[in-house]
Amino acid sequence: MTIATLTSKGQITVPKDIRQHFNLQARDSLEFVWVGEELRVRPASRKVDEVFGKYKKAKQKPVTIEEMNAVIAARFAKDTL
Repeated sequence: MTIATLTSKGQITVPKDIRQHFNLQARDSLEFVWVGEELRVRPASRKVDEVFGKYKKAKQKPVTIEEMNAVIAARFAKDTL
């Protein structure tokens, strides 16, 4: 279990292991959910345009729509055999 301390200004530093596990970056939003007597914290939903390009792998070459469609078609054909 990881513990964080609330400051006098109501701020919490999210521990490094939690940030890494959930791939949290500066300016990401967290959602606080009240469930009975529990308080749950989870990454807030993100729109596609907020994460577009964020998970690009280093040295990964861009692919065209045609290349993506070909891969999807090949996998679909494989699954229907």
